[in-house]
Amino acid sequence: MNLRERVNPPENPEALRTPLGSRARPASLTGAEQECKQRLFRKLVKVLDLSLLATLDEKQARLQIQQVCESLMSQEALPFNAGVRQRIVSELQDEVLGLGPLEGLLADRTVSDILVNGTGNIYVERHGRLEPTELRFDSDRHLMTIIDRIVSSVGRRIDESSPMVDARLKDGSRVNAVIPPLAIDGPMLSIRRFSVDRLTADNLVEIGTLTPVVARLLEAVVRSRLNVLVSGGTGAGKTTLLNVLSGFIPHNERIVTIEDSAELQLQQPHVVRLETRPPNIEGRGEVTQRDLVRNSLRMRPDRIIVGEVRGGEALDMLQAMNTGHDGSLTTVHANTPRDALTRIESMVAMSGFNLPQKPLRAQIASAIDVVLQVARHEDGKRRLVSVQEINGQEGDIITMSEIFRFEREGVDQEGRVLGQCRATGVVPGFYDHLQRRGMAPGLEVFQCEGGGPSWS
Repeated sequence: MNLRERVNPPENPEALRTPLGSRARPASLTGAEQECKQRLFRKLVKVLDLSLLATLDEKQARLQIQQVCESLMSQEALPFNAGVRQRIVSELQDEVLGLGPLEGLLADRTVSDILVNGTGNIYVERHGRLEPTELRFDSDRHLMTIIDRIVSSVGRRIDESSPMVDARLKDGSRVNAVIPPLAIDGPMLSIRRFSVDRLTADNLVEIGTLTPVVARLLEAVVRSRLNVLVSGGTGAGKTTLLNVLSGFIPHNERIVTIEDSAELQLQQPHVVRLETRPPNIEGRGEVTQRDLVRNSLRMRPDRIIVGEVRGGEALDMLQAMNTGHDGSLTTVHANTPRDALTRIESMVAMSGFNLPQKPLRAQIASAIDVVLQVARHEDGKRRLVSVQEINGQEGDIITMSEIFRFEREGVDQEGRVLGQCRATGVVPGFYDHLQRRGMAPGLEVFQCEGGGPSWS
């Protein structure tokens, strides 16, 4: 899928493919072929009316580029075979309409991350593992053109005065770019891909992220309006799990989502999506997550979902959870559930309020009911490794009890992590809450031996 498709997704993406075949091309062009492509690109820009090209649909625009390219190649009598000519034309189509060398990677659904470390080092992540590619950009200027095309499409900018930017593609993929002088070795681009096909709890069970019992428990937790905090490191699957949890929210509830870069893919009919805005070139007009959280309280939400708390909005989120907005969901970067609470304390301090430690921890203990810890293991798999309940506060300490944990047993010969998610034997304090709402599982679910997924 190219840039134009991400702005206006077609009803039938297959109809946009040209006769040139698959978009996932083989190895990069050789030096002579690259020189020819660059020469043709300069001529192509002079011949084509790019403003008129922008008014055409994708199929017509690609066909017109193909016809002009074939005419130019015939004039030069290039000594290339048909396969090389087709590849040159395809790359030129991507240069004009899409994201250049990245188009083939964006069309590959197995790619979850695209990491561009300068012009000649492009890595991808597939199935949780990084691997290099043979793709490259022609120059720093070429890479900067692609970066500008991405950020300008969402109304943001990147230049020497603002050398870092967060943006997103219209398919939900998250983009981060850093350019010189901050990036010493040339422009850097990171794209975090998001699946077009929305994952469900059943999908997470199939790939081993959740067990069937835990999946059913989480469904009951969300539907019964307990407040949930998802914790984990970068790339651990926090947003994916948050998407799955949001799928358990009843369709008759009004949901307000707040994100730095819109990534959530909610399917409910009554969803209000809010996104932060960076300051303009004059340093004005910034809208932070904290501003949006405050405003969301005036929008009559049944649920508030904050994609990730990173600063002072943590205080407003806690207050919302404590003042009638039950069932709220959010994520935080942390390595353990206990670290997640500590980070929230630190972020509340960033709000400018100098709250005493004990009242602050009391507010955290009252607001958050369940903490879910996710992790990405060395085999590339993302797993839910701990389900913990916040019980309350004893003195200055927030008390927690672990309900399920992933018990690691080793690594097999192929490098896959072995282990199982098991109950700890603790019956959560919110069990009575689930029971009153008719969503409680059988008590055997919480037995150390495992038991079956018996539900009353």
